[in-house]
Amino acid sequence: MSVYLYPSFSSFLSATLFLSLFLHLSLSQVEVYSVKVACKVASRFAHTVITSSALNKANSSQEVFFEVDLPKTAFITNFSMSIEGQTYTGEVKEKEKAKKQYQKAVSTGQTAGLVKASGRKMEKFSVSVNIAANSNVTFILTYEELLQRKLGQYEIMTQVKPKQLVQHFEIVADIYEPQGIAFLDAYGTFISNELLPLVEKTVTDKKAHISFCPTMDQQRKCPGCDGTLIDGDFVIKYDVNRAETLGDIQIVNGYFVHFFAPPDLPRVPKNVVFVIDRSGSMSGNKMHQTREAMLTILNDLHEDDYFGIVTFDHHISTWKGSLTKATTGNVSEAKGFVKGIQHSGYTDINGALMKAVDIMMKDKQANKFTERSVSMIILLTDGMPNSGVSSTPQIQENVRDAMGGNMSLFCLGFGNDVDYSFLDVMSRQNQGLARRIYEGSDATVQLQGFYEEVASPLLSEVDLHYPDNLVNSLTTSHYKQLFNGSEIVVAGRLTDNSLDNFLVEVFAKGVRNRQTGTTQHASAQEWDILYPEQEYIFGDFTERLWAYLTIQQLLKTGTAEEKGNATAQALEMSLQYSFVTPLTSMVVTKPKTEEEQEEPLIADKKGEGDTTSTSGKSIYGLSKVSLTVFSSLDGDPHFMIELPEQEDALCFNIDDRPGTIFNLVRDQLAGVLVNGQTIGDKKVAPDGKVNTYFGRFGIVHQGLGVRLEVTTHDITVSQNGKQAKLFWSDTVTKDRSLTVTLRDSVRFVVILHKVWKQHPYHQDYLGFYTLDSHLLSPSVHGLLGQFYHGVQFEVRDMRPGEEPEKPDATMLVKGQELTVTRGWQRDFSWDVKNGENVPCWFIHSNGNGLIDGNHTDYIMSGLFKTV
Repeated sequence: MSVYLYPSFSSFLSATLFLSLFLHLSLSQVEVYSVKVACKVASRFAHTVITSSALNKANSSQEVFFEVDLPKTAFITNFSMSIEGQTYTGEVKEKEKAKKQYQKAVSTGQTAGLVKASGRKMEKFSVSVNIAANSNVTFILTYEELLQRKLGQYEIMTQVKPKQLVQHFEIVADIYEPQGIAFLDAYGTFISNELLPLVEKTVTDKKAHISFCPTMDQQRKCPGCDGTLIDGDFVIKYDVNRAETLGDIQIVNGYFVHFFAPPDLPRVPKNVVFVIDRSGSMSGNKMHQTREAMLTILNDLHEDDYFGIVTFDHHISTWKGSLTKATTGNVSEAKGFVKGIQHSGYTDINGALMKAVDIMMKDKQANKFTERSVSMIILLTDGMPNSGVSSTPQIQENVRDAMGGNMSLFCLGFGNDVDYSFLDVMSRQNQGLARRIYEGSDATVQLQGFYEEVASPLLSEVDLHYPDNLVNSLTTSHYKQLFNGSEIVVAGRLTDNSLDNFLVEVFAKGVRNRQTGTTQHASAQEWDILYPEQEYIFGDFTERLWAYLTIQQLLKTGTAEEKGNATAQALEMSLQYSFVTPLTSMVVTKPKTEEEQEEPLIADKKGEGDTTSTSGKSIYGLSKVSLTVFSSLDGDPHFMIELPEQEDALCFNIDDRPGTIFNLVRDQLAGVLVNGQTIGDKKVAPDGKVNTYFGRFGIVHQGLGVRLEVTTHDITVSQNGKQAKLFWSDTVTKDRSLTVTLRDSVRFVVILHKVWKQHPYHQDYLGFYTLDSHLLSPSVHGLLGQFYHGVQFEVRDMRPGEEPEKPDATMLVKGQELTVTRGWQRDFSWDVKNGENVPCWFIHSNGNGLIDGNHTDYIMSGLFKTV
């Protein structure tokens, strides 16, 4: 929701409606006349090019948007824009160098863009650019990925949402698989029975061609209307033939790739402990969906499996003290236990995992399981550890030491509040993997789908050996287990380019034999002979696949000792092969025009994990920003000062009694005042800590005679004796974000953070963010306002802190030396629901030494008072 404070109260009330109408009229002047998605796959390695062209039919310049959803595992390799016959191509650079080039472009009046990357299942790449009247623009985005085999098939998914009828719309895919194509299906979630014949598929032994090219009339929702049916996912699924050998080995131009997924292997019995979070935050639909999924999962256990169940909040409970064979009777009894799981309390992840490991190890030592079985723990949680051991690095260390390589850990993070990076690292440290379960009606299906992926182990302790004297730069060749429907991929570089035969050995534990060793010879593929009619990247596809796989694995290096070298190598390879990875950025610089001198374009990506998506929703994007100070407060209460020109941020907390009113912004020249009042938890938590948050804001524009009061329940606007009230529950505020624009001045964003209604301690609270702060006068002050025009500081003498990932340092600021700690705070200004982690220097003791005076100097006597 947006609120504009103007002199006329009636114009304020109609501002939001006017804005929506204006946007609709503007968009109708831009015609997207061509969209083409072209995907080519060579042995699972997919190369996708998305091209979109638009025409500005208006008599003035218009902003044109280009948005693409691309897979989590993809690396962007190129982006370009063609405007009025001139092409502007992106260049991949190290992040720091890209930032410097961006700042140089800004200082010389040019517009520039950065494209950054991190991880998420489907990520959004978004670009906006102004084009002149009656001009056109063409966007071209290229990305590459190695398709992953899951549940016996590969999947290519393209999300298509042109939002209007398109003259030329086309999706084309060409697939080349030397092993032969076993089956192929192509469909669209938006394709009706009438459109189904437009999906053309031509499949031969080793090649497939798929196309979908509807005309404008075929795209229409109804005859004569402008709405489009093209809105959803276009999906291609296929698998390849599996010979009874050690898989498929391909050698091209000095690089090899080995695909290993032997068919018809019997499953290996498994020993599994399900560790289920039942804390208060799992209430409602999450707990219901978890119970439903567990009932189905228990049904899918085989009689030769052993299983156990651990549930936890701040207390740890077990169904039985040891693992139990999955007989019909035991499964039925376990279902009764699952149905009775109830939510309450805090989250002790460390205690729950230690209990699960203890149960597993005792049964192993008692020789309860056969040696050929596979042991695993599956953790499901939706929150942060806040009971028992709460330090995530300490929990990771405890779990790694306890498991000792004797079992695998799979972590399911339920919802957006979970610390996904913590679960991801912990899983990889213990030969497993993590998945996020997204909240929604299909969460039960997501849980069941993940379990199905790991439910049927076929081999354990898989080692793939290649000739040491002929191979170097090998990707990971040891795998803890191989599951039914998945595939192991190993790639490497050869030292002998004239190699004709290639010897492979595979050792693994299976159900029939304790250890199996087999060999196979492979011949180099002559791709130009196999497919003489196709021009594609066959000459170097194995090299790019090897580089892609190597970078992916280097970025997941777990231990601190290995991380430095791995990061340096991953960066070097990202630059060499022009991959946009978490270590690189793509810069697109466009010469300035008369209309584009003031605001630069910056492409950024919000995501989860390593402080980038985060994903909340992960977004690549180009958007207009001002080089100014962004300040905010949120949480308990956390103040954060982001300083783009210094590429850094400062943060501090203010601790005081609930009900205290603080002055946040005061600009006498502009007539702007913002005060905030704190609230506390419903009651004091067991640890005795009193948490405070902001629960009420008062915003004044003296020149307009307007007052705005925002609480966690409603928003009240007063002017000249008139008053209007809106509630957060109204349709216009359901995104939980309120933008307040003061005429010719600053913008504020207030965000409502909802808390589980039945939470025993916490309650709803507000966050506050400042935009366009440079528009206020130099005399602006307050806890936030004093930083609106920047602050000079220097950081030196970095040293270990109390926590390994949070070093201490000495900061020189305002003539003082302060001990500060490197940490991060959540910023919800881009993603209201999930936020993102922003690295910052934390100033202790209520910001003393950074803020002017003491925090008590900012206490006010009333919400709209200045003293």
